[in-house]
Amino acid sequence: MEPFRTHRGKIAILNEDDVDTDRIIPARFLTMVTRSGYGELLFKDVRGDDFPLDDPAAKGASILVVGTNFGCGSSREHAVWAIQQAGFKAVVGKRTAQTAAFSDIFRQNSANNALLLVELDEDAHRAVVETGTGTQVEIDLPNQTLSIDDTSLHFDINPATKHALVEGLDLIGTTLIHEEAISRYEQSKGPFVPTK
Repeated sequence: MEPFRTHRGKIAILNEDDVDTDRIIPARFLTMVTRSGYGELLFKDVRGDDFPLDDPAAKGASILVVGTNFGCGSSREHAVWAIQQAGFKAVVGKRTAQTAAFSDIFRQNSANNALLLVELDEDAHRAVVETGTGTQVEIDLPNQTLSIDDTSLHFDINPATKHALVEGLDLIGTTLIHEEAISRYEQSKGPFVPTK
């Protein structure tokens, strides 16, 4: 995977809460046998002139700004693939006192597929939304900041997820960090011989 350290890009604002995975990528498209071709299907059933991502200012955006509890509903990696294949490198969500910015399953699927999720508190999130679609922002993952002009907003992230993203490690790559120790263990045990 490609390491994620800093990224500068335009934001597209879809400031809605409780957006479920079936809205992100409708279930009828989950029968495709490849991992590609999902970008054009992102929000397929709700696209149109009034949909925020179809605003001309959102063209070329690489950072999606959403509300709270984004990615709720059924578990599907396809939702993450669709977001990535539509050109988004990160999703910025809103954490409230009652809800997380992202559902747990969507958060894990994103981590497994190298999609950065940035969780901001309500005030910081409002500051981003108020700048409007098309605004340039910079995300600095090592320093855990999202910057708009001279304003720098801090975000928290799971240290293991951060390490994997910064180093460009998928689940296999993370395991292979321990390849030498695994080999030593395997050699010390010898082959398995079942007993009667």
